[in-house]
Amino acid sequence: MTQPAFSQQIRSLERRLGVELADRTTRTAGLTAEGCALLPEIRQVVEAADQLRLAAGRQACGPSGRVVIGSFEAVTALPPIPAILEELLATYPGIELEVLRMSFVDCADILLEGAVDAAFVFPPLPAGIQTQALTGMKRVACMAAGDPLAAEGPLTLQQLSDHPHIGWSPKIPKCWRDFWATDPRPDGKPVQYTAHQVTEFEPALTAVALGDGIQLPPEPARLLYQRPGVAYVDVTDLPPCSTALAWRRQDRDRPVVAALRKAASHQLT
Repeated sequence: MTQPAFSQQIRSLERRLGVELADRTTRTAGLTAEGCALLPEIRQVVEAADQLRLAAGRQACGPSGRVVIGSFEAVTALPPIPAILEELLATYPGIELEVLRMSFVDCADILLEGAVDAAFVFPPLPAGIQTQALTGMKRVACMAAGDPLAAEGPLTLQQLSDHPHIGWSPKIPKCWRDFWATDPRPDGKPVQYTAHQVTEFEPALTAVALGDGIQLPPEPARLLYQRPGVAYVDVTDLPPCSTALAWRRQDRDRPVVAALRKAASHQLT
């Protein structure tokens, strides 16, 4: 900066602060007593401005550092989620990725509290959470292998009407419980539930194997949750489901969420 331009900037700053900072009565440049007194604060402002520029540069280059992704049980094993995460890491090598397993109970709270940057889930989710649908899929009936209907498939929901659904924990959002139990059924009848209060699919499998009731999970459960005494049967009129990328509404344009949405879009084209 030239001397005239520097002097002009100093005069402008002095007018805004209401004090003289530079001594103009001597042949050498120096600070006034007021300028010396303000010097520690001035240095803090300059350092803060430098930090702001560095942070802005990091934002422009994309996300880096620790990124926490929430996940329902084995959902991260389902396509295209592994490819989305691989693209994220390949595009932004400065990311340190951590996957946090969430239950059906705490998923919404974890997202809304910002404990994860984003999550891979099975919708629906409560208000305040936005989602980007990924892969659609069929659902099946998960029932005891010894049940006579297990050998008759494909079935209809009407045929399963006298089979109670393994009960969800009341702490799980109602929109989620109703969807995954298909409650009410297409004929308007409410679903009957067992006394269980499961918070995840894995514990429900034991009750299913004992013949206590059924569940209606995504079709990939056939491969991911094979268990003795448990059968998976096609159901022709079950509403389909999908995996989804989820984030808080206010986090939509955060660099890491934007990067995940971009990677997801690439995998869906």
